[in-house]
Amino acid sequence: MNPSRPSGGRPLRNEGDDRGLSTIEVVILAPVMILFILVLVAFGQLVDGRGALDGAARDAARAGSIQKDHGTAMAEAKKAAEANLADVCSGPVSVVQKSAGFEPDTLFTVEVSCEVRGLDSIGLNIPTTLSATFSSPLDPYRRTA
Repeated sequence: MNPSRPSGGRPLRNEGDDRGLSTIEVVILAPVMILFILVLVAFGQLVDGRGALDGAARDAARAGSIQKDHGTAMAEAKKAAEANLADVCSGPVSVVQKSAGFEPDTLFTVEVSCEVRGLDSIGLNIPTTLSATFSSPLDPYRRTA
């Protein structure tokens, strides 16, 4: 006895009814899968931007900590941060000193922030501002003359 045919001999269902179902599944699921992949790429760009910002803050603090005066330290810190973030930020790079003064045996702390690209790749023009802070001890052997 065949389970798809009752004793009367007629099939319970027409076996040709699901033709084209795969096409409908692809038409519905393909855009959803593509959107999911684009969201993953966008958030990957945000994570990459965060890592680049952390590295830029580290380099900016180190570049500033080896200078002999405060003005030069801030200029070099900004230059180092801008060089690291040239292809990451979509706007200006902000470098702000968070430590007090520029005295020997202290830390030179900077906060670097900028607007990063990320969600633009999926059509969401949402400004995403990230910031990172890093401290570096002032170099005791820095130039003093």
